[in-house]
Amino acid sequence: MFRAALKRFRNIWKSYRHRFVPWVVLNISKNEKTLRQVTDRCEDKLLSDEEVSDSLLKLFRVLRRADHGQQLRTVQTHFLRQVTSDEEQCGGNPACAHDAMLQSLGFCIDRKPSTLHFAGTGVFVTRGFVPKGTTVAMYPGTVYQAYEPILLQSIRNPFVFRCIDGVLIDGNDKGISKMVYKSCSGRDRIGPFMMSDTSWLTVSPQNPLAMGQYVNNCSNEWPANVCYQEYDVPDKFPIELRQYLPNINYSQDTQRPLRCVVLVSLRDITAGEELFSNYFTIVR
Repeated sequence: MFRAALKRFRNIWKSYRHRFVPWVVLNISKNEKTLRQVTDRCEDKLLSDEEVSDSLLKLFRVLRRADHGQQLRTVQTHFLRQVTSDEEQCGGNPACAHDAMLQSLGFCIDRKPSTLHFAGTGVFVTRGFVPKGTTVAMYPGTVYQAYEPILLQSIRNPFVFRCIDGVLIDGNDKGISKMVYKSCSGRDRIGPFMMSDTSWLTVSPQNPLAMGQYVNNCSNEWPANVCYQEYDVPDKFPIELRQYLPNINYSQDTQRPLRCVVLVSLRDITAGEELFSNYFTIVR
């Protein structure tokens, strides 16, 4: 009987490809109405990688122009101008990241108390309009290959995302997870160019998409309006824009492309709505 139960559990886990912590497998039967099922890995992509890249590049280029403008103003003033409260809220940049997002993508998202009273923080569309099939957010964190150690980081950590191929992304912005990410980010640098963004670990990320780890699970009352999609950063991605990617490989010698996870809208989403994903995705 024990062997049969163990075999059944293994079969469930093999098909349960796409979520954060193993214990939720035990609750699948209680959440059947919120299951998302796809018959093949390719069907889990609503957008092509090229479309995801286009969205990210559009935003990152606006952010870079704003950063350059701020750097020039800083040099010109020679630290004589006092920073305004608005600039402090934007990380010292008067061209706020949210304004850049609205300008380039047509909407803004931000963290607020969730509509779900038990969920804590959630992510909302605060301005503009999100069409169906749009890259809405990114899931930040350290990327671990299936063979790399993550035991200590995973203890009491609900932010570990499991990709279909076993790659893990630790999106926790506190504790040992935060220290590991900052250490890896400081290690990976090419000349003057940073290869990742650490500002998602603060309350004011310079990449305003980098808050996907706070998107809450859907329910029968609040159906999913976004879904997760894996995205490998192409080699041709401009080196000067990688500073806005909120992901970093745990190992420096990893040969695979950098894995990112984006959230894609399943329908049109208007300002004021909270984003809800589906924590239970079965890939057959």
